[in-house]
Amino acid sequence: MTDFKPVMIVPIYMHGSAFARMLPGLLLFGLPVIVVDDGSDSDNAEVLEALDAKHDQLHLMRHQRNRGKGAAVATALKKAQAMGFTHALQIDGDGQHDVDDIPAFLSAARDDPNALILGVPEFDSSMPASRRIGRYLTHFWIWIETLSLEISDSMCGYRCYPLKSVLPLLDVRWLGRRMDFDSEILVRMYWKKTPLVRIPTRVIYPESGRSNFKMFSDNVLITAMHIRLVAGMLVRSPMLILNRLANYRDGSTN
Repeated sequence: MTDFKPVMIVPIYMHGSAFARMLPGLLLFGLPVIVVDDGSDSDNAEVLEALDAKHDQLHLMRHQRNRGKGAAVATALKKAQAMGFTHALQIDGDGQHDVDDIPAFLSAARDDPNALILGVPEFDSSMPASRRIGRYLTHFWIWIETLSLEISDSMCGYRCYPLKSVLPLLDVRWLGRRMDFDSEILVRMYWKKTPLVRIPTRVIYPESGRSNFKMFSDNVLITAMHIRLVAGMLVRSPMLILNRLANYRDGSTN
């Protein structure tokens, strides 16, 4: 049986208090938790440092300046490998994700250790309409970039990575390092034929929550990401089409 040593990773920017509220739920699972503070202000940094001093399961890292969510996730993934882990369960630190679903992600990763375990969000009425429209636009482009409907949601940051598959992709020169990371790394793993397993999970937008999404700059980065990925799809289109035909022969309709 393939060795299975999971760790949790949490990228955080300005969500110290929200993370403090969700941390007890994470610690219940007995796994180490790698937290990367992506250049939060001193108040949030103090909250995280106090939590780190209190809990042996916590491993706090810090970017001196804000480098983006993707950069924080990449730092955590590399740290996880250095610590000898095989899988990293990523969960956002703002309280949007349901920690009760962690066992489902870990069980799926244990059963299929080569697969990327993806959270498929089930939103309630707290989701702003503008965010819902934006997600569907990204979904449309992801379907074009993969020539497939297999990725039903590429933006959910609740997922479990097999480290041996994701780490080589972190050195891709133009890989997005901010809000474009979650979607781009997923498409690139799909291109590398990483199996995907989908886990439905409840996602909320807390009423008092802080969004780190920058409407102008992040949309510019996401647009540039889609240009890169469409270009990559065109180069890979023969291979992607052959994969689609193979899937049809195997009975898949995605």
